[in-house]
Amino acid sequence: MVRNDPRQYDELADQWWHPGGEFEMLHWLAEARAALIPPAGRAGAVLLDAGCGAGLMAPHVLGKGYRHVGVDLGRTGLELAARHGVQPVNGDVTALPFADATADVVAAGEILEHVTDLPGTVAELSRVLRPGGLVVIDTVNDNALSRFITVTAGEWLGFAPPGIHDASLFVRPRRLISEFARHGVRLRVRGARPTLGGLVRWRVLRGRPTRGRIVPTGLTAVLYQGTGRKEGERS
Repeated sequence: MVRNDPRQYDELADQWWHPGGEFEMLHWLAEARAALIPPAGRAGAVLLDAGCGAGLMAPHVLGKGYRHVGVDLGRTGLELAARHGVQPVNGDVTALPFADATADVVAAGEILEHVTDLPGTVAELSRVLRPGGLVVIDTVNDNALSRFITVTAGEWLGFAPPGIHDASLFVRPRRLISEFARHGVRLRVRGARPTLGGLVRWRVLRGRPTRGRIVPTGLTAVLYQGTGRKEGERS
């Protein structure tokens, strides 16, 4: 397969919820992303999880009061997401099958560095967000250091499945901020990184809990998170 082929996720489906498996760091990212989502502010609030994969964020938003809707291209991942309480929708983040202003929160974690149409994706994420709604993202910066750590070293050390990333799709924070601003969303970003202890235990204790986490940092050079509110009054 070529790099960034979404069919790879179906081939690795048994790894989504496997402790210490290929997608271990995605669990850390999902927990960190969920921590940026406040409790629902109204009855019937919708959390739209764009590129939800197998629903790794579900345990961390349970009890916050949202109807958790997950959108993804991969049907195998969606089947797993449904088992964890996510309402699954097969769809493309560049053409979300939802009406305008549907979601109170839109979470786009580890998906923006995989899309081939970034402007179109940001437009869709913003379109479905209610006025005053919150967008939460995490993604990978576009520079030589990020490409080396994420692709070259990451794949060699086993922290990322071979071919899962296409570095040409990585996104600079300034560009992402600008794209969201076009649609009335003021995005603020901060750096993030995995804990060293978690990385070491992941490599040594394969198949066992790692207690790894993603923590904030002042440097956005490799991985970064972002939150932003859409202009307008909440209804």
